[in-house]
Amino acid sequence: MLEGKHKLRAALAEKARELGFLAIGVARADAAPKAAERLRAWLAAGAHGEMLWMEETAARRGSPAGLWPEVRSVIALGMSYAPAGDPLALAGSPERGRISVYAQGGDYHDLIKKALKALARWLIEEAPCELKVFVDTAPVMEKPLAEAAGLGWQGKHTNLVSRADGSWLFLGAIYTTLKLEPDAPHAERCGSCTRCLAACPTDAFPAPFQLDARRCISYLTIEHKGPIPEEYREAIGNRIYGCDDCLAVCPWNRFADAARANKAFLPRAELAAPALADLLALDDAGFRRVFAGSPIKRIGRNRMVRNAAIAAGNSGRAELVAPLRALVQDEDTVVAEAARWALDRLSAPPAAG
Repeated sequence: MLEGKHKLRAALAEKARELGFLAIGVARADAAPKAAERLRAWLAAGAHGEMLWMEETAARRGSPAGLWPEVRSVIALGMSYAPAGDPLALAGSPERGRISVYAQGGDYHDLIKKALKALARWLIEEAPCELKVFVDTAPVMEKPLAEAAGLGWQGKHTNLVSRADGSWLFLGAIYTTLKLEPDAPHAERCGSCTRCLAACPTDAFPAPFQLDARRCISYLTIEHKGPIPEEYREAIGNRIYGCDDCLAVCPWNRFADAARANKAFLPRAELAAPALADLLALDDAGFRRVFAGSPIKRIGRNRMVRNAAIAAGNSGRAELVAPLRALVQDEDTVVAEAARWALDRLSAPPAAG
């Protein structure tokens, strides 16, 4: 029987690699006991901001059994999206919008869910069981479970870090009633390094291994629906969807090989370095056309144009005045306010040196 379990694990890893997963590990369903407590403390501090679903699903999110009592093992999987170039290269191009690396290609939700379902079908045929597959949108603590399964560790920026793939892994999970032999949890290997903390433009890390989402540019440009607080607008620079700064500076990325990344996540030409002028001119139909098949489509036209207006205000580019003026009477009041703020910034005299 033990030999059969080893054969199943080996075959499972081989099938996962065939489907594009570079990392695979197994954890017991109760392998991350501190996750629920940390989640409760984070929510109690209000650090989740407007992400109210985090509160509403806290009981189910805190542990695999809270979501599905029958689960016995968690199969954690990782798929690489390591970039070929410098994720911070557009910092010196204020007329362009910076989109987080993970969102420049195909929608990882669809791609990973498809691969997870294929792996699940294979597993049921090899070892009849009940199972559920999850990627991102479900109340699952992917990062603590991936750490427990040996895929990597949660770094001081709270994201998973892999020795083989750096900070560039999409995570998925399969919950199963099978009792699989667990892998050893991964040790934390950040050491004394604090590059990710120092790199954050908005000081979103109150301490190592802690994130205040309310200050995070990814949260502000993606999850936050209203006006972006003015205290963070200048620091946002030309970031219009997400932020890679804390990930990009991690020294472990030197081991990440872009050749290992799934080709479906290669940047689309129109998303690699979009012109702010083009983004400011988007209507609903244009937004849907540009961002079809992208995870960006979930934020809608108004949030994207709001973000582009903030970036335009930080650009110092006079050619963006005209498209901003066209937005000051926008039907969306948040967009209109961002456009007025940007125009004020562009018309203000430069600060004395």
